[in-house]
Parts: sequence; C-alpha cells; structure tokens
Amino acid sequence: MARKLRFLKEQMTKAGITPSTRTTMCPNINLDELEVKLGELEADLAEMNSNTEKLQRSYNELLEYKLVLQKAGEFFHSAQNSATAQQKELEEHMHGERSIDSPLLLEQEAFTDPSKQVKLGFVSGLVAREKSMAFERFLFRATRGNVFLKQVVVKNPVKDPLSGSEVEKNVFVIFYSGERAKNKILKICDAFGANRYPFTDDIGRQFEMITEVSGKLSELKTTVDIGQLHRANLLQTIGYEFDQWNLLVKQEKFIFHTLNMLSFDVTKKCLVGEGWCPVYATSQIQNALHRATLDGNSQVGAIFQVLHTTELPPTYFRTNKFTSGFQEIVDAYGIAKYQEVNPAVFTVVTFPFLFAVMFGDWGHGICLFLTTLYFILRERKLSGQKLGDIMEMTFGGRYIIMMMALFSIYTGFIYNEFFSVPFEIFGQSAYGCRDPSCRDATITGLVKVRDAYPFGVDPKWHGSRSELPFLNSLKMKMSILLGVAQMNLGIILSYFNAKFFQNNVNVWHQFVPQIIFLNSLFGYLSLIIIVKWCTGSQADLYHVMIYMFLSPTDDLGENQLFPGQKYLQLLFVSLALVAVPWMLFPKPFLLKKQHDERHRGQLYAMLDSTDDSFELETHDHSHGHEEFDFSEIFVHQLIHTIEFVLGAVSNTASYLRLWALSLAHSELSSVFYDKVLLLAVGYNNLIILIIGIVVFTFATVGVLLVMETLSAFLHALRLHWVEFQNKFYEGDGYKFSPFSFCLISEDDD
Repeated sequence: MARKLRFLKEQMTKAGITPSTRTTMCPNINLDELEVKLGELEADLAEMNSNTEKLQRSYNELLEYKLVLQKAGEFFHSAQNSATAQQKELEEHMHGERSIDSPLLLEQEAFTDPSKQVKLGFVSGLVAREKSMAFERFLFRATRGNVFLKQVVVKNPVKDPLSGSEVEKNVFVIFYSGERAKNKILKICDAFGANRYPFTDDIGRQFEMITEVSGKLSELKTTVDIGQLHRANLLQTIGYEFDQWNLLVKQEKFIFHTLNMLSFDVTKKCLVGEGWCPVYATSQIQNALHRATLDGNSQVGAIFQVLHTTELPPTYFRTNKFTSGFQEIVDAYGIAKYQEVNPAVFTVVTFPFLFAVMFGDWGHGICLFLTTLYFILRERKLSGQKLGDIMEMTFGGRYIIMMMALFSIYTGFIYNEFFSVPFEIFGQSAYGCRDPSCRDATITGLVKVRDAYPFGVDPKWHGSRSELPFLNSLKMKMSILLGVAQMNLGIILSYFNAKFFQNNVNVWHQFVPQIIFLNSLFGYLSLIIIVKWCTGSQADLYHVMIYMFLSPTDDLGENQLFPGQKYLQLLFVSLALVAVPWMLFPKPFLLKKQHDERHRGQLYAMLDSTDDSFELETHDHSHGHEEFDFSEIFVHQLIHTIEFVLGAVSNTASYLRLWALSLAHSELSSVFYDKVLLLAVGYNNLIILIIGIVVFTFATVGVLLVMETLSAFLHALRLHWVEFQNKFYEGDGYKFSPFSFCLISEDDD
C-alpha cells in the first residue's frame, strides 16, 4: 500500500498537483477497503498512462511526418521547377543555331529514351541535429559517395516519439540507386536513431497526405486533451484524500514494526514484549490494556508486570512548549544518563541571562520581544504550516528568544542603553557641573551633586571610555563574577551526581579539592572585586593577584583592601597547592583498595558454597579476575587533574567574552547612531535624512538584531557546553522513545 501511495504521489507531482490540506475526514476508514481502492486507482492510472503514452507517441510521430511532408515537399517542388526550367532552356538551345562550343552529346542527351534512364530511390525522415554531421559522413563512407543527401533545418525543437523529450532535428532526404545501397541506408538510419517516414514524389498526392495527417493530428489532440483532463480530475480527487490515506498506512506500518519487536512464547502461545515506561504512567498503561481487551472482545487479557533489571534505563524529562527548547539545547550536547542532574533546569535561566549580558540594550531587546511575540500569538496557525529552514528554527525557539529578549531589556536598563543612547529613566544623574562652563561636558568639571543613580548605570558614565572606563570595568569584573559563580554551581552539581551514584571517592577526592582550588584563586578574586566596589578602594587587583603567588609574604601597601588580607592570601595559596595533589594521588590508591576488597569477597563466596560452583566460577571468570591497571588509572587521574587546573584558568578567562561581546555590541550600536543617524540629521536635508534613517534601520536589523543575536547565542551556548556542563555533566545516556504516532515524519517510509 505504501508503494501504491508513492506511485500516486509521483503521478501527482508530475501533474503539478499537491495534496490538499482540506482533507475530507472519513472516521471509519477500513484498511482492507483502502487496499482495494488503492489497487483500483493504481490500475486505472497505469492504464491511463499507457493509453496517453501511446496517443502522445502517435501524435509526435504525426507531427514529425507532417514536417517531413512539408520540408521534403518543398525540396521536391523546388527541384521540379528547376528541372522544368532546364528542360525549356535545352529545347530552346536545340531549335536555335548550334555553335562550335555546343556539347557534342547534347542532342543525344536530349533525345535519350526515358525507359533507359536510371530510376533513383529515396528515403526521408528526421535525424537529431547534433548527429547530422556524423550521419552524413557515415552515409558517404558506407556507400562510397553514391548517395545524394539533402537536409533542411527545423527551426523549433521537436518532441521525439520514443523519449518524449524535445530535440532539435533536421529533415533529410537521401537519394540512392540499387537495393544494396538502400539496405545500407536503412541500417545507418536505425543506428543513428533517425525516424523514417514514407514520402511520394507526386505533388498532388503530397497535398492529400498533408491534409490527411493534419486531420488525424486534430483528432489525436482532442483525444489526448480529454484524457489529460480526466487524469487530472482523478489525481485531484486523490489529492483530497491522500494525506489521510498516507497517514493511515504509515501508522499501520509503525504498528507492525513495533509488533515485530515482540517475541513469541511457543509454550504459552502468546506475544511477550519488554520495554520501558515512566513510573507515573503505569496505571495509565494498565487501563489502556484493559480497554484494548474489552474493545477487541479478547477472551484472555493482557498481563502487565514490572520487571527488575540491571540495565541502565533511558532518560525521559517531561517538558512543555516553553521548556522543550531549552531541553533541546542540552540534548544537542548529550542525552543525560538516567537520574543524572539535568542542566536544562538551570539553562532556562542562565542561558538567556548570559546572552543578555552580551546583548544588553533595552531598545534591541524590545525589537526581539515584538518579533517573538508575533510567533507566540500566531503559534497555533504557524505550527500547521510549512515554514522555511530558518523560519522553522526561529519558530521552534520562540520561547528561548522571548526569554533572551526579556533578559536583554533587563540588562539594557542596567547598562542604561537604548540603541546605545543613555536615558535618565529612574531619576537624574548623580553628577553635575561645577560651573556653567561645563554644561556639555561628560568628564571634566563633573562633581557628584546628589545620591547615586537608583537603578543601573549612571547616564554620565557613557562618556569618553578612554578617560572614564567605568562601564567597561563594571562589565569586565561582572563577567568574572558570573563565570566563577556558574563554575561553582557546576562543581556543586557534580557532588550531587556523585552522591546519587554512590561514588564516595569522587565526593571526597574530586569535588572537595576542586571547590577548594577554584575558590582559593578565583573565588578570592571575586571577593576582592566586591570589596573594592563596596569600599571604593583604588587598589590594583592585577598587582594583588600576581604578587599573591610571586611574593606572598610582602606587604600589600596601597593595594591592601582590608585588614588581614596578607594572611588570608597565604591561606588561599596553601589550600590551592594542597588541592592539586589531593586531586591526583588518593583516588587511584582508593580504587585499587576497593578492587582488592571486591576480589577477596568473591573468593570467600566460592569457598562457602559447593552446590553452585559452576555458576560462581563463571561469574568469577567474567568479573572477578579483571586485572586492575594501576598505571592506567594513575595516568588518567593525572590527565584529569592537569585538565581541571588549566581549565579553571582558561574557563575563567573564557567568561571574559561576556565583557568583550557586550563592548562590541555597544560600540557598533554607538557607531550606527553617531555616524549614520546623527550625521544624516546634521545635514538638515530631507532626502539625506530619509536615506540615513533607512541605512540606520537596515544596519540595526541586519547587524545588531540578526548577526549579533546569532553571535551572542553561540557564545552563550559555548559557555554552557564547555565551561558549565563539563564540570558535572557526562551526557552518555540514551533518550526514551515511546511508541507514538507523533514520531512519524513526513519523509518516513
């Protein structure tokens, strides 16, 4: 049935007919009746195609025949006129005075007996123009030049009767003498695919044949058009029901494919199927099996029994249209192992927030929000339509983009940027002019005249960033704080993973030293950043962090932020140095100890029991005698330790991309505003103003709302996959794929 449906779809595609979305629903479709109907439709269409093909071939042959009659008739008519003119000229010559230059045999040629003249035969037809030169050479060589070939070019392409494709052809007439030459010519015509048609040199008969062929062409054209119309109507009727038929057949195939996974119990004469199901769905499955038993009038009901197995179950997370997009982001990295911590719970918040840190501008955020709001309000209509690849991807992630837009509006208020322009939304700036001369100043002459700006960055901070880098410093330090916080979250989640899988070695000899090492360095850096913000200190944090390792006992001098800072730094340096060997050495020795204890326990079990000795020996050979390669474990732990130590530094530096992309976005927006829009306004010309607004709009949409959105999205994705998830997430599980008709795709056969 699927093959027949594919045949019907091919026929509709060739006819330019698409299955109608306005399918007439037939609730009680019988699969057996559908099979009979599809067979009848296939037979009808096959017969129509065969008849149409024969009629079309006859029509194309008659078209070629008409061309031969016309072109060859013109040639014969021209030749006959030329011969008549020559005959008249000859007769005039015979009755006139003969000169000494007259041919001696002229008189003999003129009065030769017609019965003794050589009668030439001829063959006419059409040959492909690209083969005409080779065709002519081959005829000349095969007959040693004893033929006369006349070709006439057909201006328009001709449909070939055999292939049905349009081919540029020439009409030819070949004159020959003798049966032997005729046989050679016929074979050469067949070899070159030349179509031969009968022709007469009688001009009267030629006109009769042309009239007869034209009448047949008209009749065939009418017959072919009626057949095509009937075929199109049949295919249109099929198109109304095709999608429903196709879905029904695919569902039936899907059911049989699933039934093939069941095993047949010969002794109990029943089918046995083993699979996975969510715990909450157990009662629903039992109810469904009970309803199936009643609906099928079965004398024996289905038995549902929970099995206990050591096989790792698949992973299933219940999502909705809002959370499914975030889950897809995590699943693209790897499917969570069964009962492993799901990063999507945190990604729902952290992903759009990190995006907004790089994209923060509440003007651009509003534009993104309005775009996604259109998709959300029309999601019911758009979900049933076929969108393009890019639009389909955008529509699928509409809730992700909505969250990114809302967070961008929030961070835009914090940065105080609306298309790079600051506004005094939440009050006046805390800075004012010392005197009237600095009215337009942004740096020099400003003093703090009132309380701090209540929310976000003060508008006056958007001055010359080379002289007053307050905003850049804020974004850079904030990037470090966010990065350290997210990496700590990743390490904490690795603790819960280790506790759940009862891996106490990882808890105490991986989680603890990792959290100590990370916070001894970058946790301390985050601490002094916050202290500097709170105290307004002018300490150089670069100097503090560098000499924390180079000269840990030296006095900090003007770089001291709080009392006892030097001793705290010594403590953190010591903890960081202790954490590295703590990560490296204990774990291999503890794993070796655990392996030896398991091995001894199996040996004792073999001494205790004699009845099941064969089973225990088999188990011992398969598990107990696995050798523990200490060197391999140690090298693996060494690599893991080096990777974490170096990764802690590189990952922290990687979070500086939040600052870099935020700066790039702000600068690009400022350039478009200052160098395009304001420049156009300054000319006081309406045409230049309109051009400036158009250029500014396209630059904002194309660069800032499309390219910058994609760039920030990819960088946020990298921060989650590499810097966050690699701390705790293995992603080596497999997805729960239950039986569902929703899994049937359009291209699934």
